[in-house]
Amino acid sequence: MKDSAPAVSGDAPPRAEGTLDFGALRDVLGFHITLANIATVAVFERHLGQPFGLRKAEFSLLMLLLANGATPAKHLARTLRLSAPNLTMLIDRMQAKHWLRRERNPADRRSQLIVLSPEGLALARRAQATARTMEHGLMRRLSSAERAMLIELLSKLAGHREAVGDITGS
Repeated sequence: MKDSAPAVSGDAPPRAEGTLDFGALRDVLGFHITLANIATVAVFERHLGQPFGLRKAEFSLLMLLLANGATPAKHLARTLRLSAPNLTMLIDRMQAKHWLRRERNPADRRSQLIVLSPEGLALARRAQATARTMEHGLMRRLSSAERAMLIELLSKLAGHREAVGDITGS
């Protein structure tokens, strides 16, 4: 059986050597989000992952604790979209690195609060400062209005619109 190549339109715009027409992918949101994710993960690894020995989830947890102080594990799991077992493994790993600790919640003795240790607080502050520089580099191509709109749209897609005001400053 002979392989048949798709018909090529004579009206196709010229492309640089080695570039492909995205075809149907032009309209697939997940494809564009994936491309953006690949780029941002590479930048994260260069600025925070390798220099600080941080994984993305660890960085996110440090930033949430820095912003909110002692926080019930249940709230962290919900915000990070992690199952209870996965959050427990993350907390265990970070506790072994002396970045945080568990404390009894005085308002509800059945639950625990997750608290930054002094080492974790210092790391979180250094990582936050580096993240600002990293974000500036990522967002250079966007105006502040485009950045706010991008965050709002991504938050809407992720289903956590309530956080948009905190993120965009509105």
